[in-house]
Amino acid sequence: MNSPALLSVRDLSVEFRAPRSLLGQRAPNVQALDKVSFDIHAGEIVGILGESGSGKTTVGRCMVRLQRPTAGDVRFEGRDIHALSGADLGWYRRQVQMIFQDPAASLNPRLRVRDIVAEGLEVHGIGTRESRRQKVIDLLASVGLGEDALMRFAHEFSGGQRQRIGIARAMAVGPRLIVADEPVSALDVSVQAKVINLLRGLRERLGLAMAFISHDLPTVMFLCDRVVIMYLGRVMEIAPILAFRTRPFHPYSRTLLALAPGLRQDGEGDMPPAADPGAAAQDLHHGCAFRNRCAHTTAACAATVPPLKQVMAGRWVACLRPEIFHDAR
Repeated sequence: MNSPALLSVRDLSVEFRAPRSLLGQRAPNVQALDKVSFDIHAGEIVGILGESGSGKTTVGRCMVRLQRPTAGDVRFEGRDIHALSGADLGWYRRQVQMIFQDPAASLNPRLRVRDIVAEGLEVHGIGTRESRRQKVIDLLASVGLGEDALMRFAHEFSGGQRQRIGIARAMAVGPRLIVADEPVSALDVSVQAKVINLLRGLRERLGLAMAFISHDLPTVMFLCDRVVIMYLGRVMEIAPILAFRTRPFHPYSRTLLALAPGLRQDGEGDMPPAADPGAAAQDLHHGCAFRNRCAHTTAACAATVPPLKQVMAGRWVACLRPEIFHDAR
């Protein structure tokens, strides 16, 4: 895209310090993210896809300031979000909201739905008491819940309904970007499609941008405009969804597509088991993170970290063997 990014992640790194053992020894620190970079533009949905331990949730937490990066930055409209304070921080928290994975854990069990959804409005001083009540009613209606939900508690609703309440809460302050962290993974399969369609409809009606964090490739393919493929703390590939589906470049991307239910095509075959995420993440500074599961590994892959490079318009790949993805064109 030629327009300036709404949110930019640049060289984002996060290192977690390991605790000491009972004998006072400390294990090596864990590199959860290593120089992660991508953009999100106004009105687009970007899927951040990866297996467990890929770092995708850590990226999302950095985007909403729940996690401070060790290096790199996150910028919203060009402003470093981790340098904001006071009124500027309040402004940012209105611009970017988060939908959490487990609605049961993210909704206050002591508050009624009316107060859960209105909390952001009150914190930011938006509207009067009466206008806030009407705003809450309108928000609940927008996610398919009636006025009878106002005085009930979260535990009185099903999992899908609780996630709708969480979406209404996130939408209350009129954000421009939603960070949705596995928002349907805790729901029954029969409910997931309804919530996904709800998110898609909100984007179409309101022009929202969204970072959709998921391990489910078919859902990302259905909902998102572009995809960021992550593996053990690094970005492997960035591509528009249609181009990714028809011509995946990175060997990891090709395997994901080959193994995804409903998307199966001629691919790389079965992928070797994943390395232990913690142990592998400690070794991120030495070579390609995917090299132990890749059928195309060479000696250079163990010695050199492949940089994320733009290889054609809209396509970025982190691979030391360009002939592999050149063959995919």
